[in-house]
Amino acid sequence: MKVVKGVEITILAETVGLKNLTPEIDLTGALIKTAEINRPALQLTGFLEHFENERVQIIGYVEFSYLMQLSDEERLATYERFVSSKIPCVIFCTKTAPTEEMLKLALKYQVPTFITDRTTSSVMAETIRWLGVQLAPCISIHGVLVDVYGEGVLITGESGIGKSEAALELIKRGHRLVSDDVVELRKVSDATIVGSAPDITRHFIELRGIGIIDVKTLFGVESVKDTQSVDLVIKLEEWDKDKEYDRLGLNSEYTEYLGNKIVCHSLPIRPGRNLAIIVEAAAVNHRQKKMGYNAAEELYNRVQASITKKK
Repeated sequence: MKVVKGVEITILAETVGLKNLTPEIDLTGALIKTAEINRPALQLTGFLEHFENERVQIIGYVEFSYLMQLSDEERLATYERFVSSKIPCVIFCTKTAPTEEMLKLALKYQVPTFITDRTTSSVMAETIRWLGVQLAPCISIHGVLVDVYGEGVLITGESGIGKSEAALELIKRGHRLVSDDVVELRKVSDATIVGSAPDITRHFIELRGIGIIDVKTLFGVESVKDTQSVDLVIKLEEWDKDKEYDRLGLNSEYTEYLGNKIVCHSLPIRPGRNLAIIVEAAAVNHRQKKMGYNAAEELYNRVQASITKKK
């Protein structure tokens, strides 16, 4: 498992749309190491027990109003006690802004200070969501991730079995490539795994005998996607005539990544099988099951009803 050490503060500021009021502070190597954030309510009153000072600190209209109703001496003492607690950064929201004296304290203790006109709730929601993805547990696996009718289909199998060729055919049929060869999986919640491509190989596909092709250049921007939740796993394997394959699909099989279980289908490969059409059908069938309709169960019920009638 790849452990993400942190996210650069400058990238967070660019993503959320923050204005830096302390450009004098060198942010090289400055990292945020947790996806949690904090609104310093009790901390501003002097209660610093259980203060999670490694979190991004967000000051909204309520906190700002409290500071402004203090006398100048009390406000500076309160703010100095706050910024001297080795916090990573402070974000002022809802059109609030620190005073010149507060900025001087931020520079003294090297605390990057940002402002935004956006509401506190929206900044908090976007910051938590974005940091949650960036700092999520991550693994790299060998496979191809494609968006098929909105379903994230992860195609796995041994090297050379035809994963990239199947992805290329799906792209030609109007679906979108997320990653080829190496897929980075991040656990963003207990129910969701999100896949993406490494920066180096993003939008590229390797085809044996041809080489590397740029999908975005050849097929256009509509043929690629940066991230996609993984909803279904298709495992390609060589056809084994002695092996019993599931022909009804009454019992779902699962594979596990980062502790999350994902529906998995083993797809035997033999000449004449159109992988792209089969993957499309599997994606649509999976989507249908999520909407409450299971074709295998419907067939089973019809058979049982037919047997009952004959008795």
